Amino acid sequence: MENLQVFSGTANRPLAEKIAACMGTTLGAIDIRHFPDGETFCKYSDNVRGADLFLVQPICTRPNEMLMELLIMIDTARRGSADRITAVLPYYGYARQDRKDQPRVPITAKLVANLLVAAGANRVLTMDLHAQQIQGFFDIPVDHLHAAPVMVKYLRDMKLDKPLVVSPDTGGVKTAYAYSQMLGTGLAIVAKQRLGATEVDAFSVVGDVEGCDVILVDDMTTTCGTLCAAAKLLKSHGARSVRAVVSHIPLTQVGIDRLRANKGLIEELITTDSIPLAETDLPIKVLSVAPLLAEAIQRIHNNQSVSSLFRLS
Repeated sequence: MENLQVFSGTANRPLAEKIAACMGTTLGAIDIRHFPDGETFCKYSDNVRGADLFLVQPICTRPNEMLMELLIMIDTARRGSADRITAVLPYYGYARQDRKDQPRVPITAKLVANLLVAAGANRVLTMDLHAQQIQGFFDIPVDHLHAAPVMVKYLRDMKLDKPLVVSPDTGGVKTAYAYSQMLGTGLAIVAKQRLGATEVDAFSVVGDVEGCDVILVDDMTTTCGTLCAAAKLLKSHGARSVRAVVSHIPLTQVGIDRLRANKGLIEELITTDSIPLAETDLPIKVLSVAPLLAEAIQRIHNNQSVSSLFRLS
């Protein structure tokens, strides 16, 4: 891995350290600090001239600050004469703002793409985008990974008696169908309507869930409104148990409180370490995607295909 260097911002350093460990290396030295007025400063302690750089920084927790930090890291690397700069975004913030669904609103997912390219990124590596079309917002190569192989392996090892994959809304049917094919199960769909930013009404189930061990599949949740509403409806239709598989959990206090208030409704919430999760008393199982990202980084560096990472072992 000649000239390959991996650096981390402050958004999720534990994940970056795991990625480096999986690659048999260590993170490059970088100094990121904040001035008293809040401005961000970045300096690479290691020489990056001619290097193939991979900058690990999900846009999460404090998305505005983490995005600006990533842009400064990219600009610093470009001015330091790095040969190629790949922005590694385990979680792509602002992905939900991907279209104009009402007058006078932004398409911020496109704005973020423009900013990354303008800063000097040559490539983007990300995982489970909220909307597939975001890949088209970039005029540089985008490698889009999926957490499904990691999730499905864990679900298979559980050996559920009568598993059934359910999409908690109509927008996630395609992803849920892919999981059902990988697990060899049936598929059901929950119809919902959003009452507000944090409130959801699930009112109909398409499919038979009676006596099933339901697996709700979604790409992200912040307030857990959709998941809890769907779980209540599924239980009322005779589901034996409900588990949720969610790639990213930028969990807010509203979501934590809702899960606590509905304790036992969702037996287990299975997610990845794409976003750092504070310690809670909630039944959350975190699976690491570090080996997946590490393998992708090595393949990109060696100009190899990453499509084999989508296959299940």
